Amino acid sequence: MKVYTTDRIRNVVILGHGGSGKTSLVEAMAYLSGVTSRMGSVSEGNTVSDYDKEEIKRKFSINTTVMPIIWGDIKVNVLDTPGYFDFVGEAEEAAAAADAAVIVINGKNGVEVGTQKAWDLCEKYKLPRMFFVSNMDVDNASFRQVVEDLTELYGKKIAPIHLPIRENEKFVGYVNVVRQEGRRWLEKGEKEPCDIPDYSMEYLEKYRENLLEAVAETSEEFMDRYFAGEEFSPAEIMAALTMNVDDGSIVPVAMGSPVNFQGVINLLDDIVQYFPSPDKRKIAGINMKTSEIYEANYDFAKAKSAFVFKTIVDPFIGKYSLVKVASGVIKNDDLLYNVNRNEEVKLNKLYVMEGSKPIEIAELHAGDIGAIGKLNVTRTGDSLATKNTPIQYAGIDTSTPYTYKRYFAKNKGEEDKVAQALAKMMLEDLTMKAVNDAENRQTLIYGMGDQHIDIIASKLLTKYKVEIELARPKVAFRETIRKNSDVEAKYKKQSGGHGQYGHVKMRFANSGDMETPYVFEQVVVGGAVPKNYFPAVEKGIQESVQRGPLAAYPVVGVKATLYDGSYHPVDSSEMAFKTAAMQAFKKGFMEASPVLLEPIASLKVTVPDKFTGDVMGDLNKRRGRVLGMNPDHKGSQIIEADIPMMELYGYSTQLRSMTGGAGIFAYEFARYEQAPSDIQAKEVEARASKVNTLED
Repeated sequence: MKVYTTDRIRNVVILGHGGSGKTSLVEAMAYLSGVTSRMGSVSEGNTVSDYDKEEIKRKFSINTTVMPIIWGDIKVNVLDTPGYFDFVGEAEEAAAAADAAVIVINGKNGVEVGTQKAWDLCEKYKLPRMFFVSNMDVDNASFRQVVEDLTELYGKKIAPIHLPIRENEKFVGYVNVVRQEGRRWLEKGEKEPCDIPDYSMEYLEKYRENLLEAVAETSEEFMDRYFAGEEFSPAEIMAALTMNVDDGSIVPVAMGSPVNFQGVINLLDDIVQYFPSPDKRKIAGINMKTSEIYEANYDFAKAKSAFVFKTIVDPFIGKYSLVKVASGVIKNDDLLYNVNRNEEVKLNKLYVMEGSKPIEIAELHAGDIGAIGKLNVTRTGDSLATKNTPIQYAGIDTSTPYTYKRYFAKNKGEEDKVAQALAKMMLEDLTMKAVNDAENRQTLIYGMGDQHIDIIASKLLTKYKVEIELARPKVAFRETIRKNSDVEAKYKKQSGGHGQYGHVKMRFANSGDMETPYVFEQVVVGGAVPKNYFPAVEKGIQESVQRGPLAAYPVVGVKATLYDGSYHPVDSSEMAFKTAAMQAFKKGFMEASPVLLEPIASLKVTVPDKFTGDVMGDLNKRRGRVLGMNPDHKGSQIIEADIPMMELYGYSTQLRSMTGGAGIFAYEFARYEQAPSDIQAKEVEARASKVNTLED
């Protein structure tokens, strides 16, 4: 592929709600620009950007893919992202590497939750953006309604640059608001001049007036001309629009039907015209040698540096680190320095990715996006630079996964294979993690939602040929006591030769410290139990608190006091006193009103105002205690509540169902509280049945 200089590059992320038509739009771009020779279809599973087996099977995007589109003498690096919320990490990585965004809206469904989330992501990264209303060939698609809804949400900065023309309820053309000209669609997105229908004139005047106001505000000269009633030329309007789009004060709204190629050529022209090249954007890192801020700003004349915004690990195509060059020109035989890992890496070959297809390239200029193969130590978020100028850029900020499930290897002996496969998948996906919960003897997978975790399990089978089973995770209960007890235990064994003898008298009480398993004291007088056996007694308590007598959960907050006992000068041993202490603990614990403690989480749920009643009602059903509600000043409320951890299972799915995907939540462990009697009874019964099963 030809090498493009910084000013000839556009990096554009395609965002939007799931099912809005992003992949079909990218497919049409690829076809019209000559990347492909035929138009693929999501339903047929043959698009360039949805190449993963899971994507083909499920008919929606799971991964971000890069598609370089050559349009005239400009290279447009299109980043096609998933729209479903479980794969938000992919969109976040792509937005971190983009310089502008196209937010796709399904003309039939209108503005959806994913539309607003895409806008918020653009706000976070300060990306210039425009909307593309897709599916305009569908009968009940309403461009006008979309524009009204967007204007209600985001104000006067919403600026339609096209209007649809319909004849006999069919989408046959459009009106160019800037040029005030009509165009009728021909084959493959080509067009010819046509008259502007009378019904379009009212909205043409309205939308054009909004445009002219925005243009007038770009300079005093334009403002004077505007108030004097002078006309602006199309070239002046487009130049002013470019400035407005770049600073975010205008967001154009275009439209079309990608499956019929309508509006796609216009969109590519608009991307080239209105979106900035990387050298118009800013990026800064830290020079780790001097600790000074380094303004890279995609300057090709500065020292080489880049950051890894995504990793692809595939058993078939290998490992690729997707990079954006922040400064300098990176060549395929360079020796670079991984600033995060303190290790030099020799580049073998440079590529640009065309979906799943790597294409070799000699060099990448500042601002370009490419891929480097086989960087074994390099991870997503790492910075690559020279050892003389070691620049470190900020890592990729992705959402935290809060949904988790327990998993088992389906086939015995494949535990290591599963662990290795999950480790590779975590290099690709920053929003998943596999955790070994040794305390509860379980392995857990965390993801952004139930669907995310199900797809992780499916990928393990299709890509790595290992199968797992998913189950509800065990909750990390604790056991403690509420009252005091006074017990004795004697361990006596005679079997020829030396016997075993240990005898203890102990008191048990609540220590008041729920952070510490136990406190051990001895107040033995007169040598009833020799000092050299005290450590053995404590060892017995130490082992006992690991699995409590009530339901085999760890014990907290117990004070054990050894105050008397007896010993045998020949038969006593450390093992005998340790065993006696364990017997005393079990007896004393069960006599001191034992209780189960359950973990409580501090939960924050952010939802639009209209859903607060439903969400709070659901929290009450889950034994949650709502502590308060505060506005986030963006039209949503933040509900704060304490809730038992066991009640959060399945919450992600339920919250999305109640709020149409608009609600988000986060939580952290807060403390332990006594579990209700019915919960305790169930856990104790479950433990008893497990013991009986083992005995049978």
